[in-house]
Parts: sequence; C-alpha cells; structure tokens
Amino acid sequence: MDTGCIPESVTEHGQHGVNHRWGDRRRGVVIEIIPLHSSILPMPTQRPIITLTTDFGLSDHYVAAMKGVICSICPDAAIVDLTHELKPFEVIEAAFTFGEAWRWFPKKTIHVAVVDPGVGSARRPILVEAAGQYFLAPDNGILTSALTTEKVKTREITASQYFLVDVSRTFHGRDVFAPCAAHLATGVRPSSFGKLVIDALRLRLDKPTQTSKRQWSGTILKIDRFGNVITNFRLADFPWLATNPFEFTVGFEKIAVLAGHYEQCAYGDFYAMTGSSGYIEIVLREAHAGRKLGVAAGAPVDLMGWANA
Repeated sequence: MDTGCIPESVTEHGQHGVNHRWGDRRRGVVIEIIPLHSSILPMPTQRPIITLTTDFGLSDHYVAAMKGVICSICPDAAIVDLTHELKPFEVIEAAFTFGEAWRWFPKKTIHVAVVDPGVGSARRPILVEAAGQYFLAPDNGILTSALTTEKVKTREITASQYFLVDVSRTFHGRDVFAPCAAHLATGVRPSSFGKLVIDALRLRLDKPTQTSKRQWSGTILKIDRFGNVITNFRLADFPWLATNPFEFTVGFEKIAVLAGHYEQCAYGDFYAMTGSSGYIEIVLREAHAGRKLGVAAGAPVDLMGWANA
C-alpha cells in the first residue's frame, strides 16, 4: 500500500502487533494518534469584568471619566454598562434595577453602582463580597439585593492609597469607586480595602406586609421606560391571584384583572400582569401607566384579596 499521501500521524505497520499505546489497527493500517498536549497553548485568562450602574446619563463626561480611570489602572478590564439612565437620586429604583441585572453575570465580576445623593457626606463607601461577585457602592441601600444573599462579607472602604490622589466631594464615582474597582481587578485582595462591617444599609424591597386577614401593603419598586408600574408583589408569593378575586389600589385606581400578556388588555384599562422578573406590574396597553396613575417609585400599593374564595 502506498503511504505517500498518508499524514505523518498515520502509517502502515503490517498485520501484526504494534506496541505503541496510541495505535489503532484498521484493515491492516495502524493509525497512530500522536499526543498533542504539549503543543496546545493554554487559553488566556478571562479578562476581568467591571460593570457600571449610575444615574449620570450619557450627555456629560462623568461615565467617560470613570472608564478612563479604570482603563488607566487595569487596561485589560472589560467594562460593561448596565445602565446610566436611572432617575437621579432614586435609590429604591436603582436598587431594584441593579438587583435584576447583576445576577446574570459570571462569578468574580466586579460591579460599581453609583446613585449617590449623599456624596461628600458621612455615608460610607463599601465593598461587598456576595454570590461569588464583588460590589462597590455608597452605603445607601443600593446594594440591598447583594446584601440579602448568603455568606456576605461587607467592608468599609478606607484604604485611601487606592483612591485617586485628589478626591473631590462630589464625584466619588470617579475618585473612589472606579479606582478601587480597577485595583480589585488587578488582584488586590478585598481585605486590603478596609475592615469588615455588619451594619450596611438594606432597603425594605423584599415582600409586602400583611396588615389584616385579607389585606397587604406593598410599594412601587420602579416605573420602567414603557410606563409599567413594577410592584414588590410576586405572583409566586400570591398564587391565588391567578384564580381568586383581588383588588390592587395604586394611586386612585383599583385594578382587579390579571392579564397574561398585553394582547389580552383592552386599550385604556389598567391590568395587573406578571413581569419577566416575577413581580406584579400594573400596566396599560401601549400607554404609560405610571403617568396616568400619577405615581412614582416608593409609592404605596395595597392589595385586598380572597385567597380562600
């Protein structure tokens, strides 16, 4: 048999025993599989991911300045913008939005969240380790979703050697949080940034409060850009809403119908609907429910229901 066109790793050895442990005899031809382990290059280490969440918008220089600081300290960082369009100073809305986004990122991701009406005051900058990820933010409740997970470590950031040299009183996003996140991405240990604390602020975003046998009091977490009013009621906690009578009171409106999707909604009528995050939303088909109701994040939502009807 002519072996001239057979690659070097495939050669003919005849009919009898071949001792090479990689040999495979097929129709009189032994195929030698040459180990390639020594020639396989190791995959490069994954670039550190740093996410940014702010209420800065994109028309000013603030976000770009933060990115410049990060790139100067950790050029390999992959910077991901979660959002910069949060309503200014609305910490409750920011906490909800941020909480719905960070959970989808891989372990070791570093998150910077800055909605900071108390910038320059005595409020602390903190570093939180939770769910295998890292979070840097002002201690104002914006990290509530991370702080309520298991095995949380929270540190007050006091190691000023990781800040910019001149720290302003109005832009800690650039001068404190961005450089600390970048140093963390280069391998600085979390313990280097400050001592552990146990009293970080948590907002009450979890579950509504039952006020009587058939009444519950909740709150609006956010009004999204489509005008959907996102409440802190979850259908998973109130499954009977799908089958039994109920009445939500939001603003001056009462909503008593649960829709499965927008096509089931009549134009001009308010409906309750389960959103993609599992929370009950008050919606108007192709209209802004928040404006029509005259409500904002933090406003009360009341539920009356008949779970055993």
